[in-house]
Amino acid sequence: MLTFQRLDVYRCSIDFLTLVLEFAEAVPRGHAELIDQLKRAAASVPINIAEASGRSGAADTARCFAIARGAAMECAAVLDVCRLLKVVDEAAYARGKELLERVVAMLTKLCR
Repeated sequence: MLTFQRLDVYRCSIDFLTLVLEFAEAVPRGHAELIDQLKRAAASVPINIAEASGRSGAADTARCFAIARGAAMECAAVLDVCRLLKVVDEAAYARGKELLERVVAMLTKLCR
C-alpha cells in the first residue's frame, strides 16, 4: 500500500467516487453532461491527493491539495444541482454531502 492510500482523506474521496459511479448508472437520459462533469470532478479529488503525496516541496504539495479541495467543492455544487433536478435520491445526496464535508475539512487542513 502506498502512503497516500493510507490517508483517511483519500479513502473518503474514493468512497465518494464509488457513490457517484453507483448512482450515475440510474440517472435518467438527458443528464449525461452533468453526470460526466460530476464523475470527472470526483475522480480528480483522489488523483490530486495522490499527486500531492508524491511532491517533495511544501508549497507544491499544498497546491495539489488545494486543487483536490477545489474539485471536491465542485462536486458539492454539482451534487446540489443533481438534487434540484431530482436525478439523485435523498439517501445518496445525504451520503455524498457527508463524505464531501469530511473531505473538504481534511483538505483545508492539508493545504496549510
